[in-house]
Amino acid sequence: MHVFVTGGSGLTGPAVVAELVAAGHTVTGLARSDAAAARLESLGAAPHRGSLDDLDSLRRGAEAADGVLHMAFGGDFSDPDDMMRRDTSAIGTLGAALAGSGGPFVSTSGTLVMPAGRETSETDEPDPAGIAGFRIPGERACLDFAGRGVRASVVRLAPTVHGPGDYGFIGMLVATARKTGVSAYVGDGANRWPAVHRRDAAVLFRLALEKAPAGSVLHGAAESGVTMKSIAETIARGLGLPAVSLTPEEAAAHFPSPFMAVVYGFDAPVSSARTRALLGWSPTHPTLLDDVEHGDYLATPTP
Repeated sequence: MHVFVTGGSGLTGPAVVAELVAAGHTVTGLARSDAAAARLESLGAAPHRGSLDDLDSLRRGAEAADGVLHMAFGGDFSDPDDMMRRDTSAIGTLGAALAGSGGPFVSTSGTLVMPAGRETSETDEPDPAGIAGFRIPGERACLDFAGRGVRASVVRLAPTVHGPGDYGFIGMLVATARKTGVSAYVGDGANRWPAVHRRDAAVLFRLALEKAPAGSVLHGAAESGVTMKSIAETIARGLGLPAVSLTPEEAAAHFPSPFMAVVYGFDAPVSSARTRALLGWSPTHPTLLDDVEHGDYLATPTP
């Protein structure tokens, strides 16, 4: 299969591109810079110059492929409405290029769209008023193409997609602990975060492209919920720092932004049982706590 990929040179994307190439697929990746193009070429993919704002480029890339994997998402996080508009415009363009073809279109969202406070499944409704509600219009825009002759599906990734070189939520926790001298969690730290290793996520994306039925919603979570206290304590042991509880007010000043304090205090476990049964997905790589303890998260930063 010839797959057009957006976001293939980002943090999770290279593992996905490598997985697709290893499985025998031909990959063309959207590249907005020379560095991104070189990264894609090093993985065995052909670069296609453009950006999420260049809808003509997106259309050409999708029209030349058998299927599309859309992972790119970005913009100014202080303006989620603008990010939502960019994402839905890109999804609309990519999906329209596949309309009537029966080809796969896999778009990416996050499990933080789900309601807080209980373990939710793939069949539960997301929460438009929740912390990641701005991702929901993109999900719906993709799934709408299931009625237009496209094998459309959505992969909701866990907020923690962990692995080497991670500069996401866990990387920021470690950096904050180094800077402040404490490894912190909010309240009693019992709030739960789903997690998935980057290479397990790559396998899930491949399986979704190869065989997810039209209209599928998939949860990319190898672990349904890891407590934030256990994450903070693992970081504390590795860095030789105390683990401390913060009130929400203290957390707003401690973490990089008040928004991040809310995120780190969020309780949003999810089930991936339906995803595993539907696609035969079986994560095999290290758990989040194992990765924090034995991976490169706690290595001394290079000056």
